[in-house]
Amino acid sequence: MEPVYLTRLASQHNDWLAVRQATIAQNVANSDTPGYAARDIESFNVVFSDTRLAMTATHGTHMGSAAEIPDPAEVEKADTWQVSHSGNSVSLEQELMKAGEVARDHALTTSVVKSFHRMYLASLKG
Repeated sequence: MEPVYLTRLASQHNDWLAVRQATIAQNVANSDTPGYAARDIESFNVVFSDTRLAMTATHGTHMGSAAEIPDPAEVEKADTWQVSHSGNSVSLEQELMKAGEVARDHALTTSVVKSFHRMYLASLKG
């Protein structure tokens, strides 16, 4: 049986969240800087898929890598970045929404790790 690296995955996700929060903070700090273009980092799904982890079938009834993966639903994203006359493209409302997403993702990751930790302790107590 392969070991589960949940804590390492959670740690990498928290590291990614810290970098994204720093990027958001930099955007907010430069909201009045002429010519500053708002930045964001690539999503964690892209970073995670670059690790080349693949599902494997250990039993005939399991779905393996040969299973067909459905296409993700297409979502239209409106380009709401408005560039001001000074060339600045930072929207404080959007940056604050992104900061809220980071806080929610961090809370979710923390609660998942906390739940697994309780499960580990319960299995040790017998």
